[in-house]
Amino acid sequence: MKMQEAIKAWEELEIKDDFLFAKVMRDKRLCKKLLERLLQTKIKDIVYLEEQKSIDIEKDAKSIRLDVYIEEGTRVFNLEMQTTNKRNLPKRSRYYQGLIDLNTIEKGENYKKLKESYVIFICTFDPFHQGKAQYTFENFCQEDKELKLNDGTKKIFFNAKDYINAEDEEVREFLKYVNGEKSDSPFVKEIKDRVAKVKASKEWRLEYVTLLMREQEIWEEAEEKGIEKGIEKGREEEREEGIRGLVTVLKELNVPLQTILVKIQQQYNLSPEASQKYL
Repeated sequence: MKMQEAIKAWEELEIKDDFLFAKVMRDKRLCKKLLERLLQTKIKDIVYLEEQKSIDIEKDAKSIRLDVYIEEGTRVFNLEMQTTNKRNLPKRSRYYQGLIDLNTIEKGENYKKLKESYVIFICTFDPFHQGKAQYTFENFCQEDKELKLNDGTKKIFFNAKDYINAEDEEVREFLKYVNGEKSDSPFVKEIKDRVAKVKASKEWRLEYVTLLMREQEIWEEAEEKGIEKGIEKGREEEREEGIRGLVTVLKELNVPLQTILVKIQQQYNLSPEASQKYL
C-alpha cells in the first residue's frame, strides 16, 4: 500500500471504524455522555479510561484487544464497534466478559470484589435478525423468567441498521449517524466535531497510516508464504493450503483473529462460515 492510499483511507474514515471510534472516545466527557445515553443511566465520573486495551491472562491463553475499556467505581464498561457479522458475537461477548472479570480481580481475592461488567457492541448490522435497535441480555432462571441471577453482568448489542426502532431519540440519532446517515442531533454534532479534531491530528494520522501500511506488509508477506506452502502440496490444493498457510503465518505474527477472518473473507471471497474452518 502506498502512502497516498493510506492517507486517503484515513481521510475517509467514519465513526464505525474501531481505530477512529477509540480515538474519539478518548474524550472522557464525550465517552461518559455516550454511555449515559446508551445505558439510560447516570454515571458519576469515569475514573479509568483506556482505549484499545489488551488483556492477556496467561501466556498461552487467547488474548483480546478491547476498543474502549472504562471503569467507574464498581462498574466496568467495554465498548466495541463491530462492522463484520461473523455470527460468533454471542460467544465473543461471553469470552470478553470472562476475561474482564479475571482482569478486575486478583488471584485469591473474594468474589465480592468482582465489578458489575457491561459488554456493549455497537453493530452496523442486525446480529439477531429481529429488527430491534437494541438487544440486552442478562442471566435469569429458565423455570421462572422473573428470577434474575443478579451476577452483575450485562451484554448489550446495538443495531445501527435498524436505528429507527430505538426508543430513545438520542440513541436513535447516534445509531443513525453510525449507519452513515445525516443527523442534526446536538449530541451527534459533538461527536462529529471530535471526529474532525481527531482527523486533524498529525500524530494520530501517522499512527493510523503506519499501522495500515504495516498490516498490509504483514498481509502480503504472509500471503506469499502461504501460497508457497500451498504450491508445495500441488495445484489442486493450492488455494486451500495457501489460505491455511496464510492463517498460520498471521497467527505467528499475532494478528488478531477478527482481522484474519475479515482479510481471508475479502481476499478469497469466502463466507463467514467457510472462513471459520481455517482458524
